[in-house]
Amino acid sequence: MKIGIVNDVAMAAEALRRAVAGSREHEVLWIARSGAEAVRMCVDKRPDLVLMDLNMPELDGVEATRTIMRQTPCAILIVTARPQDNVGQVFRALGAGALDVTATPILAGADGATQLLAKIKTIGKLIRANAPASSMPAGRGAAGDVKHLLAIGASTGGPVAIARILTGWTPAAGTAIVVVQHIDANFAGHFAKWLGDQLAIAVRVIDDGDALVPDVVQVARTNDHVRLDCVHRLHYDAQPEEYVYRPSIDVFFECVAAHWKLGATGVLLTGMGRDGARGLLALRQAGKATFAQDQASSAVYGMPRAAAEIDAAERILSLENIAMALKSTIGVHLNKPHFPSKPGN
Repeated sequence: MKIGIVNDVAMAAEALRRAVAGSREHEVLWIARSGAEAVRMCVDKRPDLVLMDLNMPELDGVEATRTIMRQTPCAILIVTARPQDNVGQVFRALGAGALDVTATPILAGADGATQLLAKIKTIGKLIRANAPASSMPAGRGAAGDVKHLLAIGASTGGPVAIARILTGWTPAAGTAIVVVQHIDANFAGHFAKWLGDQLAIAVRVIDDGDALVPDVVQVARTNDHVRLDCVHRLHYDAQPEEYVYRPSIDVFFECVAAHWKLGATGVLLTGMGRDGARGLLALRQAGKATFAQDQASSAVYGMPRAAAEIDAAERILSLENIAMALKSTIGVHLNKPHFPSKPGN
């Protein structure tokens, strides 16, 4: 892949350059010292992937990501020092269209370079899988009080989209909510905490063997797939290993279609690729309500488009209208909308 590097710290930029140049599979196309320069460089020489820092002069990584995705869309990986200390900015960048986040490697650290190259390899698979011709191969508590299951799948831009639809809507008592978001396992706990800060209902990560819990948002926390079994327990499963999307939304949606006989609603939000479309169709064929995000409100209209192409969604809606639809389907009332523009606040 042809890769652009964006970092105003010379030592960090050099560490990234060496990590990329050390692989025969990748080429450093350019190095930008600010977000504004990166925007210009993407116009002149659009890369396959941008390694984007967060804190930079002129234009920070969040706004640079937003501008690039609007003007010259390409894959963006947030690479910043101590991302766990910049959770708000990280989720703003993911909401603006970045695919994932990882820590900046140091010049003397082989482990950091290895982790970065593994991220780049995964993103390369996502880029190839996003081609139109691609296709995918075919604990605790008790679920007895759950009356309705809301299953939400999202990828690029998903954290902010999820917060927006759940902030503006209060679920009816007895509703279990499960979120499958494509995000690095090391950051899933931060995502759950950040989401919990936005919502009036509890948010927790899923441990293997957990039951569905009413009135709680349960978030996948590993890169393994989440499955719902026939007795309504949640489990992690590495199979199928060949799936590019991890955790796979298709896997979870299809389990819900097969094993959940009560009311259920599937929602497929913004994201790159096709994951979730086939699973959403399985939900619809099982008689469940299905919604997908519209193009205008999506950071990346890949997964919802794939769902629309196979008629998997009963309705294609904006984020605000998804909240309204949830209210009419399973909610008790709609709060006055509060759509967080700065997820870190």
